[in-house]
Amino acid sequence: MARKNPFAKLLDADARPADHAAVEYAAKGASRTILSTLDEMAARADQLAAGEAIVEIDPNLVDPSFVRDRRAEDEKEFEELLEAIRENGQNSPIQVRPHPRSPGRYMAVFGHRRIRVAKTLGRKVRAVVKEIADREHIITLGQENSARADVPFIERALFAADVARLKHDEDNSIVLKALSVDRQTLSKMLSVASLPAAVLEAIGEAKGVGRDRWYELKLLMDKPSNHDLAVDVIGEDAFRDLSSESRFDWLVQRLKAGRPTKRKRSATEKRKWVPANSSMSAEIIAYTRRFTLAIKAKGAEAREFGNYLSEHLDRLYEAFQQDSAHSRKEP
Repeated sequence: MARKNPFAKLLDADARPADHAAVEYAAKGASRTILSTLDEMAARADQLAAGEAIVEIDPNLVDPSFVRDRRAEDEKEFEELLEAIRENGQNSPIQVRPHPRSPGRYMAVFGHRRIRVAKTLGRKVRAVVKEIADREHIITLGQENSARADVPFIERALFAADVARLKHDEDNSIVLKALSVDRQTLSKMLSVASLPAAVLEAIGEAKGVGRDRWYELKLLMDKPSNHDLAVDVIGEDAFRDLSSESRFDWLVQRLKAGRPTKRKRSATEKRKWVPANSSMSAEIIAYTRRFTLAIKAKGAEAREFGNYLSEHLDRLYEAFQQDSAHSRKEP
């Protein structure tokens, strides 16, 4: 309800005739200024009550939102904002609410970077103060950030997960309204937000990476063998030296490729045999399931010796079996 100017009746056309002269006097000069100021004060009080007026408050009296919209702070962007506000002032106000548990303090709804700038510059922060409940707080914060094009998908996904964990409702309708997304998109957001915290922290904002690519990473991470591989990849010095988006791309590529398969050690054994008179030589190659004997000589002796071995294979094999059986019986 609008507050009435306590002196407004002095200007009432129906005022008593006896007071007409006083009214005429009151409506002029300094009296008119006083009455106008009181009108402005009353209107300003109404605006504050409705949360429409912009006021300046000490940033040290403002506590962070109970649910955060961002995890990481881009220092380059912060420095740019700092210089812009230093030179031109804070053009866009933040929104705060009276702190629900700390009388005399405020809780930020949105505008955390502008609060940090104000603290850095030692200035007051321009803010709209509005009494709102937690549900409206969440919706206002979510919609304010959804309207900005520079908010990374992963930050919105983590915000959605934080709100869902608060259990303000059973069907996540508050998250859907805050982020203006459908249930299918929200499902993917919550799925991506469940990625290991170490992996998310190692990748960072990855501003140019959208929903579908993040969801692709989530599906890759669902493969149990990729968990350990991901930990190894994000621990590499070369990975840490990349930009955030490049770290994302590199991790996805490595997970798709999988660990390099270790080649089995070859069971092949090679050796050479030469008789005492050196009249020939034999190259022996023993594989796991194959044995090759190649005999070489200057004359026909290689062929003759080869034929001899072939003709006596039965006897040689029997001798081999007997020796093998005997060896198995020995303790």
